[in-house]
Amino acid sequence: MASYDKQKISILIHFLGWALFGFVIFVLSPLSAGVERPIEYWVKQAINFSMLLSIFYLNYFYFIPKVLFKNKIPLFLLINLIAGLVYVVALIAYDDYTNLQELMHKAFRPDIAYVPRPRNYYWDISQLLIFLMAVGISTSIASVQKWQADEKLRLEQNQQQINSELNYLKAQINPHFFFNTLNNIYSLTNIDVEKAKTALLKLSRMMRYVLYETEKTHTLLTKELDFIRDFIELMKLRISSKVKLEIQIPEKIEEAVIAPMLLLPFIENCFKHGISSQQESAIFIALEYTEKELILTTKNKIFKSNENSPESKASGIGLQNTKRRLDLLYDQRYDLQTESNTEENNYQVILKINLR
Repeated sequence: MASYDKQKISILIHFLGWALFGFVIFVLSPLSAGVERPIEYWVKQAINFSMLLSIFYLNYFYFIPKVLFKNKIPLFLLINLIAGLVYVVALIAYDDYTNLQELMHKAFRPDIAYVPRPRNYYWDISQLLIFLMAVGISTSIASVQKWQADEKLRLEQNQQQINSELNYLKAQINPHFFFNTLNNIYSLTNIDVEKAKTALLKLSRMMRYVLYETEKTHTLLTKELDFIRDFIELMKLRISSKVKLEIQIPEKIEEAVIAPMLLLPFIENCFKHGISSQQESAIFIALEYTEKELILTTKNKIFKSNENSPESKASGIGLQNTKRRLDLLYDQRYDLQTESNTEENNYQVILKINLR
């Protein structure tokens, strides 16, 4: 329906444009002289206008798409040059056939005898310039419309590619997350059955989030933070007393929208690399949301013993995918800073996303 309305508007614009052009150039301008002109003159004006209209749409619908847009530029120029010459010659032939020069002399100077004079080609050149203007306008309009159509197609293809890539990246992240979480619960069943049950309840709530929310491009920030809280609580069931956790996630926060499971890989990474069964460790996770800017800060130690584990390698894939998602969804609207202190084996991430 919208396409049909646009087509009607386009036709109306063409009609009004040509009506205004024809009236001003071929009717109003001659009438402004205040001289009654012969019928042959008005027939010439009608022929002139019809020829301009014909070359305009012949170029617009045929020569421009079939010749110019096929990179046959010399042929296109030659066609219009020949058409311009035919246009001028036809007007000259009409003047000679109707003896229009004498008729116009009698209309403007009825008291002076007509004396044949050499033709004034100034008017023929001006007619040729009007012809070239019609060709130029038709070429410009067709070129702009083609550029707009090509740009629309390019944007649609880019969006389709982005959507396909985002779906692929989310499909990679989700199995990776469940693989690690189920491993944690499996370990708990051998230690504390009640904790394992609690973990399963939290996991079921998280699964509902993953199943329903990740189907969307965006989700509510409060839902994303609830998901992260559940994940951290699940991790607490696994870690020992040697791990010091400092979590700063506000209970109440201004509502906004964010890509689902975008923050999880950074938080998951803290538990992958920042926990040791032999040494004491500390994990710091803070979230802040002010003036539509979300800031995630994580700090953790890096233990060499964790770097070659299958989970760590999977974590690396998850982080790479998340960075790619940030590029696709928040291009020029996010800032990701990572800092690694090799002397103290500390690792820090500061992610800032503009959620406007």
